[in-house]
Amino acid sequence: EIGYQHGKLLEDSVHRICRRLVYGVGLAYSLEKGKWFINEARALIERQRPYMDSAYFEEMRGLAEGSGVSFEEVQIANIFPEFFHCSGVAVFGKATTRGQLLHARVLDYMTEVGLQDEAVVMAVERTGVLRFVNVGYAGFIGSVTGMNEKMIAIGEMGGGGEGFWDGTPMSFLLRGALEHAATLDEAVAYMHDRRRTCEYYYVVSDGKIPDAVGIAATTGKFEVVRSGQAVAQLPEAVENAVLLSSGDRYHNLVQRVRERYGKIDGRALFDIIKRPVAMRSNLHDAIFEPQDLRLWVANASRNKPACDQPPAIYEWKDLFR
Repeated sequence: EIGYQHGKLLEDSVHRICRRLVYGVGLAYSLEKGKWFINEARALIERQRPYMDSAYFEEMRGLAEGSGVSFEEVQIANIFPEFFHCSGVAVFGKATTRGQLLHARVLDYMTEVGLQDEAVVMAVERTGVLRFVNVGYAGFIGSVTGMNEKMIAIGEMGGGGEGFWDGTPMSFLLRGALEHAATLDEAVAYMHDRRRTCEYYYVVSDGKIPDAVGIAATTGKFEVVRSGQAVAQLPEAVENAVLLSSGDRYHNLVQRVRERYGKIDGRALFDIIKRPVAMRSNLHDAIFEPQDLRLWVANASRNKPACDQPPAIYEWKDLFR
């Protein structure tokens, strides 16, 4: 029923996005790799099927029925992030104006494909699991940016490891955590205990504590970085903060957080993640205020990154009436 509503209400958008991904970007993949993308995608779906909740396939089947896009095309579009591989920030306690937890997710990803034209915020309620808000795109049922009713928020950053695909696709791993984890520890355990695929980095936060962690995960590695902890890839630790990015963007992020330390609210955090923390390919930005169950969302236009667009602000009570 959820998939059918999704497909019926967003029929035109689902058609456009599936065509762009399956045939447009898929053709580019085929030319670059010398392998036919659709055949590769079919094989990947079968490899990952044993690691995925059957309810998600049922939802994709409903999405196909509602939109009129073939079931195969819907499945291929939904495993798309596994073929193509951003910054994450969580601050709280002494870092913020009221000690509140703020979690920003910066998605830098292929604005030239036009995913921003089909951007959708979905409020999902399914029997037997936690309600969650998904910041995504028409035709996608997985999650790369989301928050659930228990004040758990998650965002990811792509890494390497293309080809290590015998596991739960990243976007379905995150959706599962949002649907099943009521605490930070439960979210970490959920992601740790599932068979994973390629290299990804995550920021996971819990407004109830408040606290957050960074996670570096591959098929065989699962490293948790606590707030204020310095590691080789993230050497500039900041108290009451988890800051994930790379290169100069990471150093700019740390500097901006330190400059505004103790005075950070939602608006200040939105300014902190602007370029050059965000990249020119900044597809969407989200700021979660888990304790107030509120989120800010900005999407790119065709000629401006998301960080230069005015955000829309969503209240939980309006999304789940």
